Amino acid sequence: MTPVFIVILTAAIAMYVYYKVKAVRTKTHAYKRWVQAKANISLGLFMAAFGANLLQLVRGPVDIIVGVVFLLVGAANIIFGWRAYRIHGPYAAEEAKKQRRDNQQKPGRS
Repeated sequence: MTPVFIVILTAAIAMYVYYKVKAVRTKTHAYKRWVQAKANISLGLFMAAFGANLLQLVRGPVDIIVGVVFLLVGAANIIFGWRAYRIHGPYAAEEAKKQRRDNQQKPGRS
């Protein structure tokens, strides 16, 4: 395994765990979907990098098959995650703006 793939795999899995925990902890629906889309992109990057690494160091036909499957599934996760990210982004921003307005209108505690 080359150092580049180690860095990519470590960063991608760390981002996936971070976004997954963040998605579980949030209360608002659109923001949760937006963060889950980021988690899907991170997971796709992890799987694609793992597949590319298997294809780089080919030891047999099983490595080629598994590497191609991981690369394709990772690419699909990235593509569908990016679509969901673009779709839910404006709704999450609108939801955050509404939440800020609601918090400003409430009387503050002293």
